[in-house]
Amino acid sequence: MDRRDFVRTSAAGLAAAATPAALAAERRPPGAAARFGAPAVHRPRAAPPIVVSDLSGIRFNNGGPESSVERAFRGIVEGEDVLDALMAGVNIPENDPTEMGIGYGGLPNADGVVQLDACCMHGPRRWAGGVAALEGVRTPSLVAKAVAELTDHHLLVGAGAQAFARQLGFEIEDDLNTEASRALWLEWRRRIDPGHWLDPRKRLEAGLSMVDDGLIPAHSFWGTTNCNAVNADGDVCGVTTTSGLSWKIPGRTGDSPILGAGLYVDNDVGAVGSTGRGEANLYNLSSFLAVEFMRQGMSPLDAGMATLERIRSNTVESRLLNERGLPNFDVRFFLLNKQGETAGVALYGSAETHYAVCTENGAEERPFEGLLEGSPRDA
Repeated sequence: MDRRDFVRTSAAGLAAAATPAALAAERRPPGAAARFGAPAVHRPRAAPPIVVSDLSGIRFNNGGPESSVERAFRGIVEGEDVLDALMAGVNIPENDPTEMGIGYGGLPNADGVVQLDACCMHGPRRWAGGVAALEGVRTPSLVAKAVAELTDHHLLVGAGAQAFARQLGFEIEDDLNTEASRALWLEWRRRIDPGHWLDPRKRLEAGLSMVDDGLIPAHSFWGTTNCNAVNADGDVCGVTTTSGLSWKIPGRTGDSPILGAGLYVDNDVGAVGSTGRGEANLYNLSSFLAVEFMRQGMSPLDAGMATLERIRSNTVESRLLNERGLPNFDVRFFLLNKQGETAGVALYGSAETHYAVCTENGAEERPFEGLLEGSPRDA
């Protein structure tokens, strides 16, 4: 074999060994390949527009004709910028007082104050913005977008975020509670012993007992809506907005406004957003991790499952484990790649069983794929 043949043969072998599929297989959690199947290899192709969201994106319309995913999809096909279309979409549940996990009427913190978080990412422009612990503005997603557009920063918080919103002309309201959200906060206060407020288990159990009693929908207790989309040109954007964990310690900020935790977008790959226990995503930088798995060649479904497996394996504190030794919380991911393939995955998928998608065929609910059997609180 002459030198040119040797170089050509060696290069071919190295290229085969370094395919995205091979790299993905190397980096999966132990046993993931057997459980989740071989990763998909991206093949560039034109994809029709598609929007993916949690159930808040399809089940709340604030009395209007469209849900969040429907409004976002219509805007995209009519030529709106993808992020502008997503913003118009999530503003619907943000303003809907019956959606108690985000925006106006979102369940408040331990002091009865509604504090909102949001984040957005624009794939083509490579910019992002977020706000945290923002009070008085029903649509924190729009303030997050203004942070990205008008400042050199990615995140504004608390009083500074509110002052920024006021300077831009956003209406600042004294109280974003509704009669319903305030009544639920008062019920929660009745169920806890204020002398034990530092006991996170007691605070959580009091809130979950209200879910068990049918006073709060499970998705509203944990809060959050995420909405991601790709248009026919392959432009990817995403937005997440939330009132955060119900009855949280004032100032608590979860994953939603943090780039890479509750939302991550890469225009060369796709977008991932999340709902559920924010601290789990903060620790694992989960949305960024899932996008990286897709970059290596995994399908959205495989990437989501591998990320959930990472969360499961990193959950070791006894207070976060149920009697089976598994996480006592749920986390859900909404994944979309540049080719228009989507997935909805959950640690358990027993409380929320479906996610939302909108295509040219209309809006529909699709079932989650769950990593673990049963529910987070099973003995």
